[in-house]
Order: sequence, then structure tokens, then C-alpha cells
Amino acid sequence: MQEFVKKYLNVNTPLRILDVGSFDNSMSYRKLFKNPNWTYTGADLVGLPINNVDIVLKEPYKWTNILDESFDIVISGQTLEHVEDMSAWILEVKRVVKKGGLVCIITVWQWSEHRFPVDCWRILPDGMGFLLKKVAGLKILEVYKKDFDCVGIAQK
Repeated sequence: MQEFVKKYLNVNTPLRILDVGSFDNSMSYRKLFKNPNWTYTGADLVGLPINNVDIVLKEPYKWTNILDESFDIVISGQTLEHVEDMSAWILEVKRVVKKGGLVCIITVWQWSEHRFPVDCWRILPDGMGFLLKKVAGLKILEVYKKDFDCVGIAQK
């Protein structure tokens, strides 16, 4: 995620950033987005502000408490492997990101099972590309593997 921030985000541009799956069970991306011009919002199905969750999503695939096109950037790290219906999930990501906005998804392509509460998928670049382009209709900027992760960066 640090590489995404350095390569794609301008520190002088005001940005609203949504982190989907932000519950802090061992790490948080919040510190990467500490910038006076940026507003970071964590969203998850469970949690409280002390767990890095500002918005508790009411349903996994219908984020009724988040308005259409309300964020400039939508990120998600180490969450997608725990999402049972990836297609419905990515369509919500697309819905909440503004036109011209960026999406950065990082998920494991190789890792042992780790239920939280479920562990459903391992995703390779071809699968990430399919999800971003064919399912969500986003413009792919980059899709690649790095260490144990698959990274997908796209624009609406």
C-alpha cells in the first residue's frame, strides 16, 4: 500500500479515502494516509473507532450507509480473500468511488488458511484483472504479484 500512496497520490490534493475491511486485528493503513489534505475513513462489518472502523457496514454487499461516488480513493488490503461474493463486493467498491477515482486492492495469492471469519480465495493477477475490468468495468492501471500478495490498481 505504501508504494500505491507514493506512486499515485499527490500530497497536496485533498482526498477522501475509504479503507474497506479496515478492522485492525494486527495492522492498519491509517498511518499511511496521515496528511492534512486527506480524510481517511475505515469501514468494516464489525468494529469501533478503537479498532480502526469509522463506518460499520450494515451488509457485506449493500453499503447503504455510504453514498454513491463519495470517495476519491478506495483501498482494501488483506480483505478480499475473506469475501465470499467477490463480484457483489467489487461492484460496491465501484459504486462508492468517484468518477476518475482510484481503487487499490491487495490480497494474498499465496498464504496459509486464516479464517476471519472465513477464508475463501487466493487471487492471481489474471483473476484480479478479471474482477477489476470485466466485473467492475474499471480501467486497470496495474496488476501484479509482490511477495505473497496480488495487487490491483484501477481507475473508474
